[in-house]
Amino acid sequence: MADPILIRAAVSNGITEIRMRLTHPMETGQRTDAAGRTIPAHFITRMTVEHNDRVLVSAHMAPSIAADPLFTFRFRGGASGDSIRVSWLDNRGETRSDDALVR
Repeated sequence: MADPILIRAAVSNGITEIRMRLTHPMETGQRTDAAGRTIPAHFITRMTVEHNDRVLVSAHMAPSIAADPLFTFRFRGGASGDSIRVSWLDNRGETRSDDALVR
């Protein structure tokens, strides 16, 4: 199982900011190891962010995104104690989903 998604969510002046780090190698399939063998592709293909079970972001991703990507975005309408869920699916079928509360 993959490492937890680090999620920070805070509301200020009616704007909720969500910061998240998705721990993932994000291998493109174009690099080689020290022995010259191709490192197989392994990257997140889809990420979803939900606020109180309502989808805020549904993103299709590509292998060109850096390892352990960090995303930040803001939206109106969150409140302290609301739930945030971040989920991803990668090209190998592995998944991860984690939750946090808005501060």
